[in-house]
Amino acid sequence: MKPRERVLRAIHHQPADRVPIDVGGTRQTGIAASTYHRLKQQLGLNTPTRVFDLYQMLAEIEPPVRERFGGDCVGLYRPDLVFGIVNEGWKPWTLFDGTPVQVPGGFQPQTEADGSLVIVQNGVPIARMPRGGFYFDRLEKFPGAAHIDLDGYRPPLLSPEVCAHYRAQSQMLYDQTDCAIVAPLGPPYELFYGLGTGDFERWMITLACEPDYVHRLYDCLVTAWLENLRRFADAVEDRVPILQFCDDFGTQQSLFLSVEMFRQLIMPHYQRGLDWIHTHTDMKVLLHSDGAIFPLIPSLIEMGVDMLNPVQTSAVGMDPVQLKQQFGQQLTFWGASLDCQKTLPYGQVAEVVAEVQQHLEIFAPGGGYVFGSVHNVQANVPPENVIAMYDTALNYCLE
Repeated sequence: MKPRERVLRAIHHQPADRVPIDVGGTRQTGIAASTYHRLKQQLGLNTPTRVFDLYQMLAEIEPPVRERFGGDCVGLYRPDLVFGIVNEGWKPWTLFDGTPVQVPGGFQPQTEADGSLVIVQNGVPIARMPRGGFYFDRLEKFPGAAHIDLDGYRPPLLSPEVCAHYRAQSQMLYDQTDCAIVAPLGPPYELFYGLGTGDFERWMITLACEPDYVHRLYDCLVTAWLENLRRFADAVEDRVPILQFCDDFGTQQSLFLSVEMFRQLIMPHYQRGLDWIHTHTDMKVLLHSDGAIFPLIPSLIEMGVDMLNPVQTSAVGMDPVQLKQQFGQQLTFWGASLDCQKTLPYGQVAEVVAEVQQHLEIFAPGGGYVFGSVHNVQANVPPENVIAMYDTALNYCLE
């Protein structure tokens, strides 16, 4: 099968020739630039490594690498992916660990006295990477943490220029690859976790104590999201089968908030957007949420989520067998490869292979599964373990 057909059959719970694989098709299934560079060296590829996601310092996955590991997905992104920096005018850069990479020309961080890198916009620091670090921490306050005055507030809308980019880029990806296109387009800010960036404690207090304000803020953001969805759908037409949104509802031990609070405050607003997607397009909805979210999954399904990523099976209560048995007919699981905090970075190749095979045997039968890393492959992961992870999935065949 062609990659696009393989993914579509899987997310519709139909049989395919093999399990579809996501190699960097989203910003949550990517590979850290330093690990990617060493991976290419292991594969005998001598091409420049580009950092397309400066926030997480993720590498741009090149077609030869994606094809080598059977990647079936590709991401569609706006040109100024993070920090308002457009991915163009590539220039050489060196990561803290000595890895040579290319970065966008607009990436011009300042260096602090202790060697940390700081991104400054309009004279204000908005992100910092400590010396020796691997990614940036955001410093600016998002609307929830800032507790903005909603009178006159206008969330950002997709510009005609960005819509033209989506139209041209989606056409190019559709015509020049056989991959299923995944596009992230959630509300202007994640309705729960993202809104608290800059002062998450203050945002949690607001969430618990000021429901009227929270509903007004959500209504404002979702109204903008609906307009962005209309503009996006008009631009990409039928070329994008998967729409992704992100929001983290769990720690590795439990939920951030009760199921009751989620259903009262957050669910109705997300449902407005997801209802519009399902009513006006053929796109399936992929939610990225880390953590121990098992008790929340029935509500997510009711809300309109079709696919769940990254399926962090190492978190409390996220037992693979229970996930597949209870929700495998209603959800597509996207990720769920192995423990990417312990086994992938620190295990032996044989341990990686064994855990991946175990998870494939649980999640793959009956469709409804796309294989991918559990969140991004981090820096310092041995390239041989990355190869073992993807090759095990590539060689796995459904009976």
